[in-house]
Order: sequence, then structure tokens, then C-alpha cells
Amino acid sequence: MSDRTGYRFLEPTAVARVRNLSLAARKVVQGFIAGLHRSPYRGFSVEFAEHREYCPGDNLRYLDWKVLGRTDRLYIKLFEEETNMRVQLLLDASGSMDFSSAGRLPKVEYAAYLCGMLAYLASRQQDAVGMTIFDERVRLNMPARSGPRHIGELLRQLERWCARDQILPEHRPRRTQIAETLHRIAFQLRRRCLVVLVSDLLDEAGDEAIARALYHFKHRQHEMLLFHVLDPAEIEFPFRETALFVDLETQERLQVDPTYVRDEYRRAVEEFLAFHRRKARELAADYVLARTDIPYDVMLARYLRARRDALVRGRAAVR
Repeated sequence: MSDRTGYRFLEPTAVARVRNLSLAARKVVQGFIAGLHRSPYRGFSVEFAEHREYCPGDNLRYLDWKVLGRTDRLYIKLFEEETNMRVQLLLDASGSMDFSSAGRLPKVEYAAYLCGMLAYLASRQQDAVGMTIFDERVRLNMPARSGPRHIGELLRQLERWCARDQILPEHRPRRTQIAETLHRIAFQLRRRCLVVLVSDLLDEAGDEAIARALYHFKHRQHEMLLFHVLDPAEIEFPFRETALFVDLETQERLQVDPTYVRDEYRRAVEEFLAFHRRKARELAADYVLARTDIPYDVMLARYLRARRDALVRGRAAVR
């Protein structure tokens, strides 16, 4: 547990890396809070943000005459728009998420650190954040709220459900039913929000079933963000010697000689990743491959910067 934050899944070094970044919605969100949540969208609000060059048709009301006097160039003032949004974190804590290789974090703990950081970012923006933890059924459902007490409880629940060195036997998840569970969650979310799914997307029902469940969120006008958490060994299959592989959810055992299955396995993984990337594009959702050999805060900072830049470019394109 961190000495400075008091929460295991909120590390001071990670906080320092992302504290100047934000998680902004692409779509219009329900409700506005003046002066609280800065997003990368630009409007003509109350607080100055930056300049851009004048384009024919721009409102001369926002021309910076002082800059014109100093440089003889035309620039328009841009101001911060202030918005609030609701974020619902969906955390897959099923048996397959227990996997780790080469001393790395189990996928579920990596996912918990990621969720803790996203909750922190939302709380700094004074946004409402909730969390749903599931395996074959919903284990915890916290509706989106704001405030330090709520965030504190969310972080405590993360530790209770996802710290594999102290989890209670009755809380240890087994099988996965991602698709069925996502359908139930989509019915329960009545207000539009940013839905963040953190999962390895491994489900007995198959990839198509997961895709149909994600379309359910789109149909209900939620924005989707997918963090696809995988251990590098699951992607690269580095094994060389014949070994006994155990299914973490069913406990089924299979002895395999990697020499005979490596090429076919890697092709299957590439198809698996390509499928979910393609479906994310069709959903207009962000897809992020979150490998556990890349520090979660580094991965998250890269993604948030790329998202911010894409939002700014998109906003400029519609002017």
C-alpha cells in the first residue's frame, strides 16, 4: 500500500505522471459545471486557453488586437469549455485475469491499477465515476458519484476484490461470462456516460457475442473505451519446452509441445486482436492494447495525450 495515498492501487509516482492530463468525452455529455472540468474541446467560455491563426469567417469579436499590434498577424483567442461527465469502469476480475508470466503483475492487478488511476483523474475533474466488477456475474456495482469519500470507497473495493495476495476465498472469481454480463450492465446504465471496459476479452461465448454486447452500449448512446489487458506471453507464446497448461477458470489441463502449436497459436491471437480492433472502430470506440510488460501509467499517459490531440484535431476540423 502506498504510504502517501493510503491506497494500494493509487501510486504516487503514477499520479505524478498523469496528473496534468485529462479524460475527456468525445460526445456531448449530460449537464455542465462551470469552472470545474477542463476538456480539450475549445469554445468561447470564460477562461483563456491558447491562440490559433485567424481563418476567414471567424468572429472578429475574439480577435486578439494586442497580438495584432505586436506582430501584425491575426490570431483568435480560444477559451476552455467546462463540462462534467459520468464514467463507469467495468473491470473483468474473472479467473483468466489471474494469469501472469515472468514475475509480472497478474492481469487483474494491472487492471486494478489502471482503474484506480482513471478514478483519480475523474475525481480531479470533479466528474462522477462508478465501478462494476464482474466475472460470471456482477460482484460489485458502484453507481457513478463524485466526491473524495466515494473515490476512497472505490479504491478500497479495488483492493478487496483485486489484490490477489489477500483476496478472500469466497471472492475468488472463476468463469467468465463477459457478453451476458455486459448486456445486463447496459440495461442498468440509464444516463449516458463514458463506459470504460478493462478486460482480456476472453469469453467462452466467443468474440462475436462480446461484440454484440458492446453494440448494446452504442445503441444506448454511451461512449466506449476498451483497455484490452493481456500478458505478453499470451500474445507471443514464448514457451519452448513441453509443458502442462491449466485453464484458470475451468481447471482443465492440457499437455502441449509448443513446437507444434506456436505458429497456429500466434495466427489465432493476431485474428483475435484484429477482430476487436475492427469492432472498436465500428463502434467509434477507442481500443487500447494494454500489455502488462508496459507500465500502466506510461501506457495511460501515452493514450491520454493521443486522445487529447485527436479531440483537438477533430474539433478544429468541424469549424
